[in-house]
Amino acid sequence: MSVIIILIIISVLVAIFFLVVFIWAVKTGQFDDTYSPSVRMLFDDKKPANRSDRLTKSTEDQKNTDDEKA
Repeated sequence: MSVIIILIIISVLVAIFFLVVFIWAVKTGQFDDTYSPSVRMLFDDKKPANRSDRLTKSTEDQKNTDDEKA
């Protein structure tokens, strides 16, 4: 019976902790911007480099080393 009381106390403490964290997140503005997350997927991300450019450069480098060997 004492184990149930300990588990209830622990669960209430965890619930209070999550409530405090939620209130802190609301007060610091974590949930203020509701528009941009829904539109963010519509914008293209900048890609670092074109994959075909990297492939042609690597094949050109390989051809140059083959010519040097011959």
